[in-house]
Amino acid sequence: MPLVFESLSHGTIAFGFFNIDSDMLMLEKYFLFATDFCRYVGDLAENFNKKRFESKWPVYLIEEQAQIGDLMGAIYGIRYTGFIGELYRKFPFPENTESFKQQPDGHKSQAVVCDMISDYARQIHIPVKVGKKAQEIAIGEYRFSRNTFEELIKYVWRGGYPRWKGEVRPNYLFIMKATIERHRQGLFENIQLD
Repeated sequence: MPLVFESLSHGTIAFGFFNIDSDMLMLEKYFLFATDFCRYVGDLAENFNKKRFESKWPVYLIEEQAQIGDLMGAIYGIRYTGFIGELYRKFPFPENTESFKQQPDGHKSQAVVCDMISDYARQIHIPVKVGKKAQEIAIGEYRFSRNTFEELIKYVWRGGYPRWKGEVRPNYLFIMKATIERHRQGLFENIQLD
């Protein structure tokens, strides 16, 4: 489930997985797949320039909360609104709480999730900028300290809350980790993924 993280620009914001059968992440009103997030983070590590880094990440944007939906209502099966409600109709919360684990093969549902989100969101490219001597990063309109950005990466690495099923991580995470370990500089100087 998404957790709250402290941004430099908007106070606390939500980030994370929101359905165990999908690898889609939400960053407040931006939505992207974890496979893409990890690829973008790897690209950032590989191409980081100590003075400045700029990129553009394609994401889905849902501007209105009603279109995003009611996560808790969908989890409890009492209110299926917006994109999240539609996703939970297709992939409901497990009846057995022991089954509440992020599925390492959640990337296999991407085509279905893309069809769903296209009714609620539009695709945009958000700017990603690293500045201030690699002590902060801006992802779209949200700015994060280096430490908080590391926490976002670690959240995805762990499988968020409730963690990866059986502690089995998808391969795209190991590719991101290897790239970070080859390019320990700037934002990635001290990050430890274990």
